[in-house]
Formats: sequence, C-alpha cells, structure tokens
Amino acid sequence: MLEKKIEELLDEKFKEEEFADCFLVEVKLHEHKKLDVFVDSDSSMNFTKCRRLSRYLESFIDEEGWLGEKYVLEVSSPGITRPLKFARQYKKNIGRKMEVKLSNGEKDEGTLITATDESITLEKKVRIKEGKKKRTEVVQTEIPYQEITKAIVKISFK
Repeated sequence: MLEKKIEELLDEKFKEEEFADCFLVEVKLHEHKKLDVFVDSDSSMNFTKCRRLSRYLESFIDEEGWLGEKYVLEVSSPGITRPLKFARQYKKNIGRKMEVKLSNGEKDEGTLITATDESITLEKKVRIKEGKKKRTEVVQTEIPYQEITKAIVKISFK
C-alpha cells in the first residue's frame, strides 16, 4: 500500500523537467520502518537528484504520518551491484561488460553492444581450436529480455 503511494508520488515528480528522465526501479519497505527507494535515470542519477527526491517524499510521509515519527528513508540509484530490470537501464550500459543468467540456467558474459526494447546483444571473444592451431573469433549473442533472469554489470579495474 505505501509502496504504491510512493510510486504515484514519484510518477508526479517525474513529470517535472529536472526529473523527466528519471524512473522508479524499486520501492521496498523493511522491518523497523526503513524505506528504500531506488531511482535511476537515462542520463545520470546524482546525489543532488536523490536528495531532492528524498525531501519531496519526506514531506508527504511526515504530513500523512504514513510511517509515524521515526523512520529511515533512503533514496538512491540502484548501483552497479543490483540487477538491471528495465530496457532503459541496459541502454545506458552499452559498452560495459555484463554477466547474464538465463531462464534455462546457463550464464553468458560479454560486452553489451546493443539494447533494444526486445533484446540485448552481448559480444565476446572466443578461442577456437582448429587442429593444432587456435584462432580468436568475435561472437555476438542476441538475448531476448524474457530469457534473462538476472543481469549484472561487471566491474573492471583494468
């Protein structure tokens, strides 16, 4: 119930020019009145945007008394450790390495080179043995979103 109210408030806020490229990823109410709100954007989700959204939500939570007097509200971007949920998140991560778990239990890893509204394409180099020689081949794999159970951006410190 509270999650739905937060979603509706943010839908209104996202109509403002400053937040027009923002979208809600997840709202989660934990025990002990802790509310996590994960928001992303097509451009960049910075601290200032998160703080303004937090203050906006706090004003309603306080005024309506939804969580009482003592609660914890955290508004943040999903971060790189959280799985991607929406096509628009994939689109902003083109060029990055990804690990994808598929509905058939297999995993695939590669560089995200395209993201459409229906699927993503990963590219990776594969070593192929031909007799005593080996050669490297670049392989592209298209994966429909409905086959993805979890997708994480891989961090590289190279």
